[in-house]
Amino acid sequence: MRQGSGDGDVAFRVRAAGGILLVAHLLLVGWLTLRPLQVPWVSAANLHPFAGIRADLALGPTQAARRIGEGLLLLAPLGVLLPMAAGKLSVSPLGSLARTVAAGALLSLGIELLQTGVPGQIVDVDSLLLNTVGVALAHVAVVPAARVRLRRRAERTRDGAARREDASQGRTPTITRVGIAPQSDALPASRP
Repeated sequence: MRQGSGDGDVAFRVRAAGGILLVAHLLLVGWLTLRPLQVPWVSAANLHPFAGIRADLALGPTQAARRIGEGLLLLAPLGVLLPMAAGKLSVSPLGSLARTVAAGALLSLGIELLQTGVPGQIVDVDSLLLNTVGVALAHVAVVPAARVRLRRRAERTRDGAARREDASQGRTPTITRVGIAPQSDALPASRP
């Protein structure tokens, strides 16, 4: 197999793209959630699960859908980018989901804790819940199907490379019997 081609090169490119996109997304999330806001007043922190979601639902369906959707979508790309940055195709689907959701929950918790020191930002336990559910939904919706597709592509590539390698070398040459030295009818007489 030629150097620079094959499964290792594709896996490296997927991991590199996943890592770059992950860093870009985290920078965007940090900018959106940790920048100081100029507001005339700040409401108290929400430490009661589902209290903020109930308040959003009381505002009407459009406003509730917007606010809940924002909470679900903020960290949802991590559900795809974290496994992509890991770059593994053959892993337990349940283990992958558990690791990804745990990492998303920890990142969301870190953001919420950092917001305690940012003017204008408040801690909201419902944001933590919605962010974690968004990560889980994105992972379940995209990652298993993408891994199956990439495994099939890798198998086809591997099989095609093996066939090309076999075909490129052709038949094994056969060598007819060749004598080492020309044979003569009479051997020279030995001299004493």
